[in-house]
Amino acid sequence: MRKPTLSRPPMDAVTSGRALETASPLNILRWAVDTFDSRLTFGTGFGAEECVLIDLIGRHRLPIDLFALDTGLLFPETYTLWSQLEDRYELTIRGARPSLTAEEQNRVYGRELWSHDPDRCCNIHKVTPLTAEFLRFDAWITGIRRDQTIHRAHALAVEWDQEFGLSNVNPLVRWTKKDVWSHLLSHEVPYNPLHDYGFPSSGYHPCTSRVSDGEDDRAGRWRGCATNESGLHSPVTPVEAVAASSPW
Repeated sequence: MRKPTLSRPPMDAVTSGRALETASPLNILRWAVDTFDSRLTFGTGFGAEECVLIDLIGRHRLPIDLFALDTGLLFPETYTLWSQLEDRYELTIRGARPSLTAEEQNRVYGRELWSHDPDRCCNIHKVTPLTAEFLRFDAWITGIRRDQTIHRAHALAVEWDQEFGLSNVNPLVRWTKKDVWSHLLSHEVPYNPLHDYGFPSSGYHPCTSRVSDGEDDRAGRWRGCATNESGLHSPVTPVEAVAASSPW
């Protein structure tokens, strides 16, 4: 059951969100904790950006719920990294699992669903379990950066997700890829070794391939399909725009 979606964001997200454009990632995270308290979560896919955020959350002991979508199709290196991060920062990253295992999906929809119907596959493995998580929260943290793809080029530090009825908090939105890796290396943050072998975005192994020089970081996701987004980060509305169009 979906929670009712709101036609406009909470007042705190509107008034405070405008001031976050120049804030540091840590201060954006602290603002999110102060604003949303226990109704805030972070769903990680263990990408480089998300390892930065886990480092900030863990080192500064921020009381933020963490979970990962565990389809059973993650790379072995990703499962190893999951354990490393939990041990390093003494925190728990919950596993959110789809209603169908990979084997059950094969029986219902045929083998290799990701190759002939990636949208359905992502709905089963990502969108549906994520929606269930969102029933419990008012805001979630993402690793979105503007320079990742053209679809994310105009993202803001805080945005309103009309589809899921909650606020998106994007602490790294102004950072570049160089900023991310500078942080990882200077703080010796564990990261997925697949990044060193041409996988800047290490999603599920059946639908993730190496990226060549000159391609954007998500070019290896669903290669040959018309999308490089899973449906989790559909276009959202900046809180400023919603505030302007929705009278209080």
